[in-house]
Amino acid sequence: MLIENFITSFARKENARYLQFSPAASLTFPPKKDAIPTLLYLHVPFCEELCPYCSFHREVFKEPLARDYFAALRKEILLYKNLGYDFKAVYVGGGTPTVLIDELTHTLDLIKKTYSTTEISVETNPNHLTKENIQLLKEIGVNRLSVGVQSFDDGLLKAMERYHKYGSGQKIAERLKLAQGNFNTLNVDMIFNFPPQTPAILEKDITTILNLAVDQVTYYPLMVSSSTQGLIKKKLGVVKYEREKKFYQIITSLLSPHYKPATAWCFSRNEAMIDEYVVNFEEYAGIGSGAIGYLGGSAYANTFDIKEYIRIVNEGKLPITAKKDFSIKERARYDFLMKLFGLRLDLEALKTKVGENIYRYLWSEILFFRIAGGLKKQGNSLILTQKGQYYWVIMMREFFIGVNNFRDYCRGKLKFS
Repeated sequence: MLIENFITSFARKENARYLQFSPAASLTFPPKKDAIPTLLYLHVPFCEELCPYCSFHREVFKEPLARDYFAALRKEILLYKNLGYDFKAVYVGGGTPTVLIDELTHTLDLIKKTYSTTEISVETNPNHLTKENIQLLKEIGVNRLSVGVQSFDDGLLKAMERYHKYGSGQKIAERLKLAQGNFNTLNVDMIFNFPPQTPAILEKDITTILNLAVDQVTYYPLMVSSSTQGLIKKKLGVVKYEREKKFYQIITSLLSPHYKPATAWCFSRNEAMIDEYVVNFEEYAGIGSGAIGYLGGSAYANTFDIKEYIRIVNEGKLPITAKKDFSIKERARYDFLMKLFGLRLDLEALKTKVGENIYRYLWSEILFFRIAGGLKKQGNSLILTQKGQYYWVIMMREFFIGVNNFRDYCRGKLKFS
């Protein structure tokens, strides 16, 4: 565990340093002039109930506010059109994007009419897998539906306060069967390393997935941000990271005969969109309250205050509340992290993007992971080894914990003047 602990400590410190954004009231971006493929990320921050382990930007659903929010969301979408942006793909996350299915389909229809979008991925929860919803999402052109399941174990579902919302593991499995075959990709989101989880529970969950034969499964490690630490300890117990590697080995060994890794924690039967769009897209625009985007070498965050978000967008402004311009070294490190999370880094492509030899900026990271057995060189690419895949689970776990801590900071500190 020495190497794993070092990676955790290093990643935590680096993320805390990199994720230091400066307050920035109602910024905009220069018109887009390049042809870099760009994704549109839409955030819908409403859930019927809030899960104790979740750090994403969300609040309890109230229909009047949610309808006002969707109306503002559509106005913000058009602001990017005025700046010359086009989006080949759309990812809708939350929260629960399908909380108002009519507003969601109306919004997706606007996107398809405004941009040359051919790929649409939408997140949902098991209780929204009804025949009517599935048909509406299929008709509007959703290619990939991602369902938050986390576990099929009834005891674990009760501990994480999902059983009373979504029913038993068996009922959830039946709902997934209803959705299977209606989309190019049906993804199931799972979580491993919950304190009450045992290897036997994990193995049984994977058996259920294999029996369902879903197109894709994404197995996230439990990510404990500062804001959820106390609540998770109270509701679920103490998180033990020393168990994480064993759980990951169980996941990869049982899934590998049937699925190929698309990232270090996403496993697919065929080529498909993935949850971590940051792997496949150089840039992405963040739309909606609390959305984070990355455009032109700058990362930015929209205001986390939903009513403030609606007000600013209705004034015809982008609701950006924080921004960070990345240096060349920071851009190189960002690509190093994200591209290798997708298992392969093209060194020549990164050299072209950065404008010089990337070893100038990344020699220490590359050397460390090669000595640790996590990376190997293949032609002009760096490839993750099997050992390296778990190293990148750690790296991305810490990255997203850092992002969640940044969200907490934004919620509490950053306001428009």
